[in-house]
Amino acid sequence: MAETAPVPHILVVDDDKEVRYSVNRVLSAQQFKVEEAASGEEGVAAVKRAPPDVVLLDNRMTGMTGLETLQHIRAANPKQLVILMTAYGTAQTAIEAMKFGAFDYVVKPFDPPRLLALVESALRTQADIRSARGVQPVINSEDHKEGIVGSSGAMQQVFKVIGQVAASEVTVMITGESGTGKELIARSIHRHSHRGGKPFVAVNCSAIPENLIESELFGHERGAFTGATAQRLGKFEVCDGGTIFLDEIGDMTPATQTKILRVLQEGEIQRVGGSETLTVNVRVIAATNKDLEALVKAKEFREDLYYRLNVVRLRLPPLRERVEDVPQIVDYFLQSMAKAKKTKARRVSPEALAILCRHNWPGNVRELENMIHRSAVMVQGDTILPKDLPEELREAAGGEPASLETLFDQLYARLRVTHPTEMLTVVKTALEARESAGSKSTPALKSEKPAAKKK
Repeated sequence: MAETAPVPHILVVDDDKEVRYSVNRVLSAQQFKVEEAASGEEGVAAVKRAPPDVVLLDNRMTGMTGLETLQHIRAANPKQLVILMTAYGTAQTAIEAMKFGAFDYVVKPFDPPRLLALVESALRTQADIRSARGVQPVINSEDHKEGIVGSSGAMQQVFKVIGQVAASEVTVMITGESGTGKELIARSIHRHSHRGGKPFVAVNCSAIPENLIESELFGHERGAFTGATAQRLGKFEVCDGGTIFLDEIGDMTPATQTKILRVLQEGEIQRVGGSETLTVNVRVIAATNKDLEALVKAKEFREDLYYRLNVVRLRLPPLRERVEDVPQIVDYFLQSMAKAKKTKARRVSPEALAILCRHNWPGNVRELENMIHRSAVMVQGDTILPKDLPEELREAAGGEPASLETLFDQLYARLRVTHPTEMLTVVKTALEARESAGSKSTPALKSEKPAAKKK
């Protein structure tokens, strides 16, 4: 007679009784054995008493927080699978969750299929996890402001990868168009790593003349070349123990590529004009907006160096692929400028925001930042209006937005899928637009406003 498969045991840790009840119903319908804990302390005790197959853990609880509970659970059982439930899908939450060993995280309010898919994915992974070697130790870090803004699904995936690679020593290749924020991502990886207290040095390989790049990276001895009147330390020596970010790696000369390969393979450098071999301990994060595979095929980039750099690849999406993040990014830039007392502007009118959301942003976040800075300086009051935006931007967006409601409906529909907790912001913005324009709200917003208020 065939053995009956054991019933999966799921522990739900949440101080909200209604949430526990709802999750319990969804899981019990799938014949799972569900155990509940009303606090982080109860959850840790339950794991110590009888480790479940999967823990569903709320992030914001009274007393012990979700991240604190996660660390205690992982300390008690390093192989425990934990899915963090959070109502705020911020960069910090996502990165910290993954860095502290969460299997994954889910943003509230979540739908049952999404929750079940995560639980089933964790259960499929369980056998491998149980047989795997010890996991990475928990790394404590301060709560740093990332400066990386976005709640879209694409950015949530980026945050997840940052959390996964930060605690390791793997080389990371960041790809993406110019202006997407590759250096910000590199700094975030460094900040969350155990090297976070050590130097971070960024080098733009395309901005340094070809005859100076080796001196810039590896230093030089006195008399190494005309004008070298004194010994100079290179960037690799300066950031010894820390992280070096090599931006636009595809523009590196063949000679420099060879020396970078030596650093990655041996951890050794030589100053220009010197014969002494120096040992350095540096993590390398590279970035490019070029097609390195094509450069390798064209013999313009070393294949062995490509594979050394491309251990983990992280793609940053262009802004046009995450237009739902534009309002949040705009608000971030305005608040940053206001804090630095660089502008009186505090908000963007719904009409101006609609124009910004319709733009294609070929220069990505950097272009948007420059646009906001320009408009915030030129504005007369505390609100950026369409007239404060450049004429070419208004023309490219089709002039003054006559159908704001259509745009809000489009954004609203996307946010319902990618990040439900942002729906209230969209409804609020749409209502402001209606009040200022004296128009009626769209049927979609009419039907959702009562539900949004309940949330």
